[in-house]
Formats: sequence, structure tokens, C-alpha cells
Amino acid sequence: MRIVIGEDSTLFREGLASLLTDSGHDVVGRARDATTLVDLVNRTLCDLALIDIRMPPDNTDDGARAARTIRNHHPDLGIVLLSQHIETRHSVDLVSTGKFGYLLKDRVLDVDDFLDALRRVADGGSALDPEVVTRIIGRHRRSDPLTTLTTREREVLTLMAEGRTNTGIGRRLYLTTRTVETHVSSIMTKLGLTDTDEDHRRVLAVLTHLDRTPNQ
Repeated sequence: MRIVIGEDSTLFREGLASLLTDSGHDVVGRARDATTLVDLVNRTLCDLALIDIRMPPDNTDDGARAARTIRNHHPDLGIVLLSQHIETRHSVDLVSTGKFGYLLKDRVLDVDDFLDALRRVADGGSALDPEVVTRIIGRHRRSDPLTTLTTREREVLTLMAEGRTNTGIGRRLYLTTRTVETHVSSIMTKLGLTDTDEDHRRVLAVLTHLDRTPNQ
């Protein structure tokens, strides 16, 4: 996999590059600011962009804004945002486009899980940090559709939003795939969403729906 890294911390950027190279990936570009990052992606035939949310020149949400620009010009490119803090203003719009991940930086320490998340995004899926999912869902706990979900359905929804397949959810919760499918169907019915054949597409629809419901 060909990867571009956008990260202003030299130590973290080089650490990521080393980790990815040692894992058999090709780091084809490195940028310390959002402007350079966008230019690199435009010039490089990469499969995935790893982007820090807070980057120069403003050191606010420059990385997230750059990610939106990149998505507009490269709709098929996998994008993974990395952050030390949870920020959902840009991420929910991006997650609805697919091939997107949002991970807290300390998740990189779990190397196998981190690399698996990158593969899921590059292959067209999603990979959302559990804390990000909890924040998005938690903001809507008082909305009627969510209050109808059972505790188990909330657990399934959270794992769906992490990009897990029905089989993967079953392994995590010690449920059969058929039982997970039943929970997924119930969740979609209760949230008033149309089911599709692709689990991650259903997840993206759920998250978009949750972020745009009243009572935020």
C-alpha cells in the first residue's frame, strides 16, 4: 500500500513511517503542514493518506480541512485522521463518504489493530475509534430513535461504526453471525434507516443520521 503521511511532529511522523515501512508498506510522501500535504497527494499516486487533524499553518483543524479538500479531488482515496483529541465537526461529513477512518493517536501503540484499521479503510471500509463512536452516539442519547435501542444493540452499533463485519462483531460479543444479523436489522428498523448489503455503508448512514438529528 502506498501511503502519504501528514504530521507536523517529526518524531511521530518518522515513527509512523518506520512502522509502515517495516510492515511492508511504501511511504511515498511526508508533509509537516496542510498545504504541502494537499500538494503531495495531488502529485502522488497513493492509496491512503494518514493525516493529523491539527497541523500548521494555523495549528487548529488544518489537517481535517485538508482532508475534506483531498476527498473532493480524490473520492476513491482512503483517508485516516489521527488526533490526540476528539473533534467531530469535520469527521461526520467525511465518514459519510466512505473509505475513512478516525483514530486517536494512542491507538497506534496497538500495532496489529492499527494496521488492520488502515487495511479496512484502503479496501473501502471504515475505521472509527471506539471513543469517537461513543462521543457521537452519546450526544444523542435523548433522541427518540436511540432510546429504543437495547444495550446489546448499542454494543453492536458501536462495533459496526468501528468498521467491523458481522462476523467480527460476533467474535467480539461471542454471538453467532445470524444473531448479529438480527441485531443489525433491528437497529436499522428502529433508526428508520434503509438496510443495504454493505455493513460499512449502513454504519456511515447511521452516523450521518445521528449527527444531524435534533437535540444536539
